[in-house]
Amino acid sequence: MASTFVIAQGGGPTAVINQTMAGAVLEIRRRHPSARILGSRHGVRGIRDGDYVDLTDIAEEQLLRIAATPSAALGSTRDKPDAAYCDLILEGLRKVDAQAFIYIGGNDTSGTQQILSDAAQGSIAFVHAPKTIDNDLEENDHVPGFISAAEFVAGAFLSVDLDFRALPGIYVGIVMGRHAGFLTAAAAAWRDDESDGPHLIYVPERAFSAPRFIDDVKASLARHRRCVVAVSEGVTTEDGRALVESLVPADKLERDAHGNVKLSGSDLSRAFEGMLAEGLPGKRARVDALGYLPRGYIGAINAVDAQEAFDAGVFAVHVAEKGGGSVALKYEGGKTVMRLVPLANVAGKTRHMPDDFMLPDANHLSEKGMEYLRRLVPGRFKIGKPFV
Repeated sequence: MASTFVIAQGGGPTAVINQTMAGAVLEIRRRHPSARILGSRHGVRGIRDGDYVDLTDIAEEQLLRIAATPSAALGSTRDKPDAAYCDLILEGLRKVDAQAFIYIGGNDTSGTQQILSDAAQGSIAFVHAPKTIDNDLEENDHVPGFISAAEFVAGAFLSVDLDFRALPGIYVGIVMGRHAGFLTAAAAAWRDDESDGPHLIYVPERAFSAPRFIDDVKASLARHRRCVVAVSEGVTTEDGRALVESLVPADKLERDAHGNVKLSGSDLSRAFEGMLAEGLPGKRARVDALGYLPRGYIGAINAVDAQEAFDAGVFAVHVAEKGGGSVALKYEGGKTVMRLVPLANVAGKTRHMPDDFMLPDANHLSEKGMEYLRRLVPGRFKIGKPFV
């Protein structure tokens, strides 16, 4: 089919993104043994600059070892091409006689593929292979990278809840998630009953109110003598803005190449510390930002997640043969299957956590939300119930 395949990785790394690269490389070798396979370093930037690593003959043993290693082995980028940048990328692809470009990433990456596909007008097959711990891609039941990150979060909150049983107080854990609350919701995946933390969950899909937050914490303390809280870093205020935007002057806000407000700073942690100090003075409280740890933690690589990521890379080659598109993971007949969907259905769009995954009148998961998480992140540990 193609004389040259180009593969790149974009956006935030995950624990299993290299599985997708490996799956694509091995499938290209199987189906197109005479093809050249180039890995672009740091996403589309490498294509623009002609910075490639030749993956054509890399030893399979070495490739599979990389596949089982977290983070993006090719390097990543958050560059979003404008018209001029797009021309340089297309020129770079044509220089290496590329007839297919597989880009592994999330919704911004799929948006880049749509822009390039429109500009190329069919001369190159552009494929988006899914990746994101946020689990926020349209057309997907879940996305490679999410399950491993969700296991980290579930284990972290199970552990911290046990800690705060021993020494009661308030714990707030800030979890990555800009527009979707799936990963934050995973904090509850390994709860056994209503006494287990997290006792409160705040996600971007529900408006956040500081007075309501303090009242919720007080109620939890009265009931459980402790309160463990999971909150998305992208939690929004009632005016629809990210909480961090209401705390930092507009001229001080940092944004990435896609215009997204950077949420990973310390402002949000300080905001919660301030709310707790003012609303519950004298109470033992701790605020932690989990930060980047969940997305590529080597100790929480889930075998199912790794296999699905690999399979997405394999299927991406078949999508290239059909002229391009996006790989989607669907849940059909009790199992996960790969499907081809149009780039336009995914590009630049955000899948939000369904409203009925949360209780209508409380900041916690509904049974439907719990069922979804139990399917993807089944419990791994049998916990002895503490006496306190």
